[in-house]
Amino acid sequence: DHFLIQFSRDSWEGAADSVQSRIKGFSKGFNTYLMADFPIKSDKRFSAAIGLGVSTSSIGFKKTIVDVSSNTKTLPFLFVDTVNHYKKFKVATSYLELPVEFRFSSNPEMPGKSVKVALGVKVGTLLNAHSKGKTLQNGSGATIRNTTEKVTSRSYFNATKFAATARIGYGYFSLFGAYNFTNIFKDAAAPNTKLLQLGITISGL
Repeated sequence: DHFLIQFSRDSWEGAADSVQSRIKGFSKGFNTYLMADFPIKSDKRFSAAIGLGVSTSSIGFKKTIVDVSSNTKTLPFLFVDTVNHYKKFKVATSYLELPVEFRFSSNPEMPGKSVKVALGVKVGTLLNAHSKGKTLQNGSGATIRNTTEKVTSRSYFNATKFAATARIGYGYFSLFGAYNFTNIFKDAAAPNTKLLQLGITISGL
């Protein structure tokens, strides 16, 4: 009952238009937390919760290389339409997070038959940031070789995050949203870009 699991569709809000046009397909996220719930004695429909867990986000790109290991001041987004590129390319991050929620449950004695609402915030610290490319192709789209290249670097990414969260649902399933107040990237590395996650939560509380 104390586990909270989330699957999300992720987007970069505020990214440059040229970058937004290169984001490909269904960018996804996965979050999991262990939460402790503290009912309010005067009305057990309301409670506060605190937890610890990990959140991940993966943003896919088409015919683009994001050079996270570059030594330039700004993060390079290289558009490679007519030269060698990866069939699949993504930028992924993971954070250790501390979520706090204020909760309402219409029937706390029967969590599987209860309307639930939660508002909260979460703070996090960056665990990992990397890019990954799969299947090298030429400019015409023909496969050069089946390969995977992963490059890990935190140099362009903010080490901390602060986000607002909200969810509403019935029983063990709910819809949720999470929006970063902090920039994903360091100020000089890229435009002010915020992570938005929208998805489904599975939780007994």
